[in-house]
Amino acid sequence: MKKILLTLVVLGCGFMLAQAQPGGMGGFQMPKIDVTFNPYVEAPAGFDQERANIPHGTLETVEYFSTTTDTIRKATVYLPPKFDAAKKYPVLYLLHGIGGDEREWLQGVPNVILDNLYADGKAAEMIIVMPNGRAQKDDRPIGNVYAGSAAFANFEHDLLDNLIPFIEGKYNVYADKMHRAVAGLSMGGGQSLNFGLGHMDVFAFVGGFSSAPNTGMPEVLIPDVEKTKAENKLLWMVCGSADGLMYNSSRLKAFCDEHGVPCTLIEYPEGKHDFVVWKYGLYNFAQLIFK
Repeated sequence: MKKILLTLVVLGCGFMLAQAQPGGMGGFQMPKIDVTFNPYVEAPAGFDQERANIPHGTLETVEYFSTTTDTIRKATVYLPPKFDAAKKYPVLYLLHGIGGDEREWLQGVPNVILDNLYADGKAAEMIIVMPNGRAQKDDRPIGNVYAGSAAFANFEHDLLDNLIPFIEGKYNVYADKMHRAVAGLSMGGGQSLNFGLGHMDVFAFVGGFSSAPNTGMPEVLIPDVEKTKAENKLLWMVCGSADGLMYNSSRLKAFCDEHGVPCTLIEYPEGKHDFVVWKYGLYNFAQLIFK
């Protein structure tokens, strides 16, 4: 209960602050923290462009019952090219931003990016699940989206108690931490860091792309440094240099560097709070997981 209340406080404070800034999340300004960034390597031209002469995966919408909201909820699922129901796959749970839903990530063409990676032999085959991270009865991104901060924290329960078991029942996927990853953009980046580091028995790989103010304080995310060193297999972040939300990622990177926790933070040159950065994040993160 203490952890849940703390998460709600962090979420509520972060979203209220963000709401007060012109431009919402992307316009939120905090002082930058001086950290040593990992090297930026430009993605190859065309990494996010559909190729006609390679195998393509498929996208489908699934529905599952949530005991958390007592409703039927939706998720978008990407199945890799030549999907084989008899073969086991790992799963990446890919989370959207504060104004999105289970279809927002389609703007970032994850299917195209993964198809291209597979064609080039650069990524392990995986299923990608893109849920609605707003766990409340009316989960549409309408009205004042910042008012739903409690629902974003509540998604932790829906994810763990409902969505993951549903996916593991519907598809032939591995059901252990070494075959589960979680990553997200903006608000979803904060969720990914909160939930992923908070449940290292569930997720071995954690990614945050331009993570928003709902990101927990480093001391909350990593209360046990030695345990995190032992159990987390990848903590990977990216944020644009022109994005006022860099504070959230750099704060965690500074903590990790101070305590010797392996952590990557890439500063995307002149990057803003948009899919240019987030597609780059997915392109790189997908190559590092399930290897």
